[in-house]
Amino acid sequence: MARTTRQADGAEGEALAAAHLARAGLRVLSRNWRCRAGELDIVARDTDGTLVFVEVRRRASSAFGGAAASITPAKQLRLARAAEFYRQVMHCTAQPCRFDVVLIEAGQLEWIRDAFQPGA
Repeated sequence: MARTTRQADGAEGEALAAAHLARAGLRVLSRNWRCRAGELDIVARDTDGTLVFVEVRRRASSAFGGAAASITPAKQLRLARAAEFYRQVMHCTAQPCRFDVVLIEAGQLEWIRDAFQPGA
């Protein structure tokens, strides 16, 4: 089945984010990991062993609040649930983890480490 322009843009944004994270020393473990709780754009391991769940948001401009505004508390909760499911399935519940965000807006990439704490 053919991809929509939006899907192709999203995939390109995730590829840019994954490459950026890898250059920074993170090891990408999975991309577009899906479960009944949702989808994780990127799952990586940082150099200190921390499991990193990365949400990638790409927007053409900052209109309507931009990429960051699209990561609502409801979206954060879905990400946290999917991450917990991942940790259980992969038997890594004891590992420390964090939630990062990669924003791509108007051609600029911004990586926000520890962008949010679930339930905070």
